[in-house]
Amino acid sequence: MFKVTSAVVMTLALAVAGCAQKAEDVGATYVSPLQFQSLNCTQLRQEATRVSLRASEVAGTQDKKAKDDATATAVALVLFWPAAFFIKGDKATAAELGRLKGEMQALETASTRRGCGVTFREG
Repeated sequence: MFKVTSAVVMTLALAVAGCAQKAEDVGATYVSPLQFQSLNCTQLRQEATRVSLRASEVAGTQDKKAKDDATATAVALVLFWPAAFFIKGDKATAAELGRLKGEMQALETASTRRGCGVTFREG
């Protein structure tokens, strides 16, 4: 009995660790604001809009993957726990989201330095 319980607990821990993160839990990757220093305020606003739209798309994809992984994990643990070993998060989407969040921070910094007023809202 102990071996089965230990195996289930270990599988649950591994499955949860492999699941995709929610978009809000993905941290920003550092992006230097120097890459935006040559842009004027209009260009900074255009780039901010582009990055914001893409970040929103990627965040939606990331949240869907997180939800799908959580559902698959629950089903795997209830119906066939060894299947939980095959649940993997999507690191590429999380990495892109982190980069985009970093770009938004860099754009805000560049905007502040130029006095352009570009800011992003959380949420």
